[in-house]
Amino acid sequence: MSGTSGTGVSFALDDETKLILEGLQDFIKQEVEPLENELGELLTHPRKGYTEEGRPVEPVVEAIDKVRRKSAEAGYYAMNLSEEVGGGGVSNVTWYAATRQAFSNGRGLNEHVVAGAEGPKPLLTLANEEQFETYVKPVIKGEKSTGFGQTEPGVGSDSPNMSTTAEKDGDEWIINGNKQWITNAPYADFIQVFARTTPQSDAGRHGGITCFLVEDDEFELGGYNNAVGQEGLQGEVILDDVRVPESRVLGEVDRAFYDAMEFLSLGRLEIGAQAVGLSEYLLEQAREYATEREAFGSKIGDFQQVSSKIATARARTYAADSVGLRCAWKMDQNMDAIEDTSILKWFATQAYWEVADSTVQIHGGNGVSEENPFMDHLHFARVLRIVEGTDEIQLNTIASQQGL
Repeated sequence: MSGTSGTGVSFALDDETKLILEGLQDFIKQEVEPLENELGELLTHPRKGYTEEGRPVEPVVEAIDKVRRKSAEAGYYAMNLSEEVGGGGVSNVTWYAATRQAFSNGRGLNEHVVAGAEGPKPLLTLANEEQFETYVKPVIKGEKSTGFGQTEPGVGSDSPNMSTTAEKDGDEWIINGNKQWITNAPYADFIQVFARTTPQSDAGRHGGITCFLVEDDEFELGGYNNAVGQEGLQGEVILDDVRVPESRVLGEVDRAFYDAMEFLSLGRLEIGAQAVGLSEYLLEQAREYATEREAFGSKIGDFQQVSSKIATARARTYAADSVGLRCAWKMDQNMDAIEDTSILKWFATQAYWEVADSTVQIHGGNGVSEENPFMDHLHFARVLRIVEGTDEIQLNTIASQQGL
């Protein structure tokens, strides 16, 4: 599916995208899978790979960093950013397809081949020259990592009502507040912290919010937010009279919420691609098991209750992928895709949830065993229905786009 042609929608991937996907898969086979094999159960077992406080053991953390750096060197990690800032400059269609490809290998170190919340996101392109050299460039190279500090203990979907504040004091800003469920917070070199700098009464609901670059020795990690499927990867960020210079403001003062919203569709396209890729992985696992496992003298795939689950999973995955490709294509044509990406995020994560549940059911007792990854997928699917806008937020957005 070409990301450059404006003549119409084609679901045929162009030659450049095909080469990127082939190279990406080779990279995973040659560079990532050997690391996963070395880690063994430290990576795959839900209890053996974590410390008492919930942090992944150091060999896992080191392997994740290694994958990021190698992927950046190979040109995959920041392929979604423009070439002008050191990215790959690929189309949204190619980026969607590459993310889907990476996640179609299941859960593991392959998830870190393409940049996630810890990596270079378009919001960081608002950095000035000094900020770019200090913060953004090392993230693009996989040498540093970051986090998106918006969610708070009492504020999730209603993020403009955040209680974190920043007050000007001479040439500095004093930040106070708590952030929660911040992906990569325990390992980030810096966090993009959103704080209210002008009251809503003066700036309006969405105005008056500023983004600051806060370094890891300036905030306190309050603890690990061990969401199932994301164990040890999220944390609470405590900001207690944190002083940062004016030079750490990312973008314009009071404009951060508007800046973040400009890139909202990209985040939902990313989540959709992840969900589709993981659904494809589970579908293959369920199909293989159904053709090998025997019961009552037949392959279980011969039974309609099993074959119908696989057929339904295939239909949901196929439909979600079609929505994802259309969304990416519209974004490449600079067309409004707010409704489209909300449909994708809602439908693809719902599909992943249903496919994961069916895969567990098809595998029976093996499906709920710690020795297999299927319950981990069910947990992660539930997480994806909350992050980047809950199911309900997506449906509200779709309804509003329909004039309701």
